[in-house]
Amino acid sequence: MTRTDLVLTPTHLRFATRRFPCAIGRGGIREDKREGDGATPRGVHRVVGMLYRADRITAPNDWAIPIGPGDLWSDDPGDCAYNHMVRAPHAHSHERLRRADPLYDLVILTDWNWPDAQPGRGSAIFLHQWRKARHPTEGCIAFRRDHLRWIAARLIPGTRLIVR
Repeated sequence: MTRTDLVLTPTHLRFATRRFPCAIGRGGIREDKREGDGATPRGVHRVVGMLYRADRITAPNDWAIPIGPGDLWSDDPGDCAYNHMVRAPHAHSHERLRRADPLYDLVILTDWNWPDAQPGRGSAIFLHQWRKARHPTEGCIAFRRDHLRWIAARLIPGTRLIVR
């Protein structure tokens, strides 16, 4: 491990010599992640993208992409676009990326079960803002808004996320 790795434990994330309180999935950290189990998958993952709400915040870095009104994320294991960003209208089950609440104002994408998604293995392990302090997620990793922005400003594509 290096200081440029994101290292997750059940209570915090370590990055660039700092520790950040965080929330993980309601199902805890698991080796055998499945769609809908609410778990955060154990392993070494990579940061593969970053999305942000340009109507609410400034770009955290020069490689972040704005979230548009029709941007969705497919979470339907029967969809050929499972665990990929798609556009509305989309006939399969999906999650809206442009939300009314601030949870997805900034989203860091990981390579969990991506780009070659295996149906049912789980979708969308994002780093995003928490609903409230340490409130469990559906499997994502969530942070206080200012902490997430601090982390996002210092990431590069390919940064390792190590989930212990």
